[in-house]
Amino acid sequence: MKNNTIEILVTARRIADHAKNEGIHTAQLQQRAHCEHMGVVLADSVLQAGLNYRTVVQPRIQNILLKFPDMNRITTLSDLIDRGETASFLAWEHPQKTIRFELLVNFLRDRGIEYVEDLRNSLMTALFVTDLQTINGIGPKTVDYMSCLVGIDSIAVDRHVRAFAKRVGVTNDDYYYLQKVFCYAADLLEVPRRELDAWIWKKESGITSSQLGLAI
Repeated sequence: MKNNTIEILVTARRIADHAKNEGIHTAQLQQRAHCEHMGVVLADSVLQAGLNYRTVVQPRIQNILLKFPDMNRITTLSDLIDRGETASFLAWEHPQKTIRFELLVNFLRDRGIEYVEDLRNSLMTALFVTDLQTINGIGPKTVDYMSCLVGIDSIAVDRHVRAFAKRVGVTNDDYYYLQKVFCYAADLLEVPRRELDAWIWKKESGITSSQLGLAI
């Protein structure tokens, strides 16, 4: 255990040093906003996996904020589901994500969670996090992503975080290992973990976009 902890700290230092070299301390790190609209939090959490955020997810989230301001609590979301309007709400027809959204709403309703504040408090308890991952398609990355959305300081290990780690030469791709490494790296850099997560996402997205542009 001790050796594993030392390895994590050494790797975290490598990540932090690389982030420094890439200009994290000279970048304009803005305080990452958190969301208090339950419909947006759940829709964003369900839609983001495997989709392009800027072109597919973000327009749908903006549409929810604009057209469904009352869907900010579990009760109104449950009513929407009962009316058979999930696909319209998400602007998404494929059943996998619409069913997952409905399962998530029902899960929270059954546990008496109504507002984002309730969800935020629950996400900080281990038993709730474990139970949440019994929903098909909800894994640790989705839980951490949701946690970041509601304002909990965490790192969601996505493909951008993995790409950043690979660039530094980190070969261990275990989710929880990488999460600890990047959380400690943020601490070493003295930046909030959510802001390191956001900075990596922006940086790696830019790299991807540049590579795609060159390929065309």
